[in-house]
Amino acid sequence: MWIDTHCHLDAPEFSSDYEQVRAKAANNNVAHCIIPAVHPETFDRTRKIAHELNDSFALGIHPLYIKNTDQQALQILDEALTQHADDSRLVAVGEIGLDFFVPELCKTPLREKQIFFYREQLKLAKKHGLAVIVHVRHSADQLLKGLRDIGGPDFQWHGIIHAFNGSDQQATQFVQLGMKLGFGGAVTFERALQIRHLLKFLPLEAIVLETDAPDMPPQWLYKTKVERQAGAVQSRNQPSEITRIANIIAELRGIKLESLAQACWQNSCDAVPRIKSLLM
Repeated sequence: MWIDTHCHLDAPEFSSDYEQVRAKAANNNVAHCIIPAVHPETFDRTRKIAHELNDSFALGIHPLYIKNTDQQALQILDEALTQHADDSRLVAVGEIGLDFFVPELCKTPLREKQIFFYREQLKLAKKHGLAVIVHVRHSADQLLKGLRDIGGPDFQWHGIIHAFNGSDQQATQFVQLGMKLGFGGAVTFERALQIRHLLKFLPLEAIVLETDAPDMPPQWLYKTKVERQAGAVQSRNQPSEITRIANIIAELRGIKLESLAQACWQNSCDAVPRIKSLLM
């Protein structure tokens, strides 16, 4: 059985059939999905769908939504985390993080605004005793700095660095701080040399699986730029793809699929401890 630690079943792409998508995932041995929100406007829908599907959810403000978001959103997040503190399906603060891939977000003042929102949300996760689900693109060193600064000496975080594609050294530092590293469809591309290297290099207890559905499609769903220009529609990623992705990871590591499943199940529970009660 598998856990998809990061899928956006509340996204507009699933608005008409998320129940069927989740049923297909269940038929492919996906026992649980964690659904991270991206903005206060989506909090209620994210929570509602997690309850409908017997999955779990996270509440947070995604860095790509920071541009048009004011600081009141942080108060709304804090209030929501307080309001739903007894909701067993609230398992993390996320999706939070930093994105220094989008050119506009790398420049003043949005770069500094991103960092501020990231650090404030780390403080909220610590205050509420929750794991964190963290977005990373060209920002691993700043993410590490935030975890160290907000955590303080010897603090161990719980959480997941989503779609990690950094260096060996950065990977090791995240793991030392208590974080797990999320891998999904990108590993299915033969040109993803660093990701494939990481999946061989990392200790098995550092790895969790994710799809980021409907985004980050695996190789067999991906349409190239040329294909899209010719009229092809980019296929929608789904949590049911976890099993096929896992097969590739098991092959890369040279281990049995059952061994990977057992490890990733335990790793997911270690990364996001509140899901344990939902899996019994």
